[in-house]
Amino acid sequence: MTFLRILLPLVFFVSFTGFTAAQDTAGDTTVTAPGHQTLEDILARQRGEDVPFGAEIPLPQTDNGAPAADQLGTLGGASDSELWREIRADEATAVVASNNGPAAKVLMQEGGMWWLTFREGPLLTYGGALLGGTMLLLAIFFLIRGRIKIEHGRAGVTIERFKWIERFGHWLIAVSFVLLGLTGLIQLAGRKLLIPAFGHEAFSTFAIAGKWVHNNVSWAFMLGLIMVFVMWIAHNLPDRTDINWLLKGGGIFGKGHPPAKKFNAGQKLIFWSVIVLGTSISVSGLSLLFPFEITMFGPTFAKLNDLGIPQLLGFGPIEAALTPQEEMQYAQLWHAIVSFVLMAVIIAHIYIGSLGMEGAFEAMGSGEVDLEWAREHHSIWADEVESEQSKAAGKTQPAQ
Repeated sequence: MTFLRILLPLVFFVSFTGFTAAQDTAGDTTVTAPGHQTLEDILARQRGEDVPFGAEIPLPQTDNGAPAADQLGTLGGASDSELWREIRADEATAVVASNNGPAAKVLMQEGGMWWLTFREGPLLTYGGALLGGTMLLLAIFFLIRGRIKIEHGRAGVTIERFKWIERFGHWLIAVSFVLLGLTGLIQLAGRKLLIPAFGHEAFSTFAIAGKWVHNNVSWAFMLGLIMVFVMWIAHNLPDRTDINWLLKGGGIFGKGHPPAKKFNAGQKLIFWSVIVLGTSISVSGLSLLFPFEITMFGPTFAKLNDLGIPQLLGFGPIEAALTPQEEMQYAQLWHAIVSFVLMAVIIAHIYIGSLGMEGAFEAMGSGEVDLEWAREHHSIWADEVESEQSKAAGKTQPAQ
C-alpha cells in the first residue's frame, strides 16, 4: 500500500509533464496555410467588410500530437479546413450529393452575405419607416380633417352597391393579405424583434406556424386577385371624369365631391395598385415556392442586357447567369419590397374605408349604401341606379 501511494502520484506527475511538453512543442512549430480564416475574418465579412480569401494564418503542426485517426486525436493542420475553403469558394471537385438537384452540392454561398446584410439592414429599416410614416401621416390628417361626413345627412334609403360575390372577393383579398403581411413581418423581423422579447423557443413556434400560414394563405390571395380583376376591370378603366376628380382632390380637402361613376379615380388607383403589385408579389412568391421551376430575375436581366438598358444608364451588363440561391435571394428581396409598398397603400385604403369616411364601410359590410352617400360620392353611378330602379318600377306597375 505504501508503494502504491508513492507510485500513483509519480505516474500522474510524469504523465502531466509529458502532455504539457507535447503541447508546447506542437504550439511552437507552425505552418502557414493560405486560404484559411479566423473568427475575426468571419465577423468582418458579416459586417460587410471586404476580407480576401488569401489571408494566411499559422496553423499548429501536429507531428508530435495524437494520431488524427484516433477518437480523440489531434486534427490541427491535418483538418479538412482546405476542403471547406474550396467548398465556400465553390472550387471543390470531389463533392458527392445524395440527390441531383440544381443546388445539391452548394453547402456555402459566399455571395449571400450581401443579401443577408441588405435584408437585416436597409430593407427592414426603410420598410418599417414606410409603414410607420404612413400611419403617422394618416393620424395627422385625421386630426386636421376629421371624419368625412355625409354633408346633407342620411336619406334613410339604401341602394345596392356590391353583390355578395363581389364582397366575397374583396374580403378574400383583405383577410388573406393581412395574414400574409403579419406572417411575412414575423419571418423578416422576428430575429431582431421577437427573439429578444419572447426568446428563441417562442419565436420558433411563431416562425414555423407563420411560414405554414404564409405559404398556404397565399393561394387565397391569388384567387381573390383573379376574382376582383374579372368582376371590376370594366369599372376601373380610366375616363374623363377621373381627371376632374383628381384636379379637385376628390373632395377630401374641401366640401363637395366631384362627379364619379361606380369607382372614382382614387378607388381606381387602389384597384390597379392591388392588381399590379399583388400580381408581382404573387409571381415572386411562386418563384420562392418553386425555386427550380420558376425563375424571374435571370431571364429579366438577360432581356435588359439585350435591350441595352444598363448601358444606357451608364452601367455594364447585369450578371444574368444566376444560381438557384441567387434567384431566391433576389426574389425574396423583391417580394418584401413590393409587399411593403402595397401594405402602405392598403393601410391608407383601410383608413378611408372605415374611420376616415362615414358610410364607406357599409359598401363592403352589407353591400347596401345610403342613397345620399351614393349621390355625394358617386353621383353618376347613383343616377344610373335610380334610373334603372325607376324603369323597373314602371314595368311592374299595372296599366291604367
